Amino acid sequence: MQEIMQFVSRHPILSIAWVALLGAVLFTTFKSLTSKVKVISRGEATRLINKEDAVVVDIRQRDDFRKGHIASALNVLPNEIKANNTGELDKHKAQPIIVVDGNGMSAQESANALLKAGFERVFVLKDGVAGWSGENLPLVRGK
Repeated sequence: MQEIMQFVSRHPILSIAWVALLGAVLFTTFKSLTSKVKVISRGEATRLINKEDAVVVDIRQRDDFRKGHIASALNVLPNEIKANNTGELDKHKAQPIIVVDGNGMSAQESANALLKAGFERVFVLKDGVAGWSGENLPLVRGK
């Protein structure tokens, strides 16, 4: 214990950074455990798409979407979701919704907005399209 106190007194900035990082990890973990939006693997996403007719919502920019997206995905931008301008997505409120972004980092906020808009089952694809193509799963170009 004395060694820890010595380290803290000699390196206060490192100690504060460590405590801040620990707090951030705990906050993120707690937030993900209490969230109604579940992060799913590519296998779970494939099962939802094939067995439960899940709708894939790709929130990337239009150019990125055209370069390659999951088959039959709808391209809805995050600002459209925030403005509750979901258009053709509204008719799928009872179906599972899988929100996909480029790398799995920014889809959570859009997924939460969809939950608030009345969508019943909303999921986020882990690692996004990058993880999907990384496992050589098919992507469709164009549209």
